[in-house]
Amino acid sequence: MNTCRLDGQQPVSAKAICTAAVLAALVFVMTFVPRIPIPLGYAHLGDAVIYLTVLFAGRRESALAASVGSAAADFIGGFPIWIVPTLIIKYIMVEIVFWVIRPDIQQWKLLSGRTFLAFFLSSLWMVCSYTAAGAVLYGSTAAGLTMVPGLVGEGGINMTAAFGAGMLLKGLKFKR
Repeated sequence: MNTCRLDGQQPVSAKAICTAAVLAALVFVMTFVPRIPIPLGYAHLGDAVIYLTVLFAGRRESALAASVGSAAADFIGGFPIWIVPTLIIKYIMVEIVFWVIRPDIQQWKLLSGRTFLAFFLSSLWMVCSYTAAGAVLYGSTAAGLTMVPGLVGEGGINMTAAFGAGMLLKGLKFKR
């Protein structure tokens, strides 16, 4: 088995690296392709993929896929000013879902209060952090606040899409 150690952490396998790369590509596509313009940016379906990666893949792969896939969409999509905030925001979104679901990560239930809370808190973080980042990047609280309605809509749509796609995927057998 091909593995390497990074700073004394768990071994990183070639399978984990490839999984993260494929998931990052999926996050990128779902972030880049269905772009719906909102003030100072765009809404997308990439967060639904991010939520599902935490449930169906490992924590490390999910964090890498969320951060890199989303930042790549910002870069290629013409929003390079958002790359650094996106790297941080998407990483923390994964951490929120992981830490809320963590007690049940091996036996999680898609249609549970814990999963809903995880997705909701992650979406709330996304709305608040992108609003704050927009205020800083554009030098105006009002500019950041113009994004709120679109971001709230994006969060709700992504949660709904994650539950819908998750119900379809839950029947498939995945190995963690």
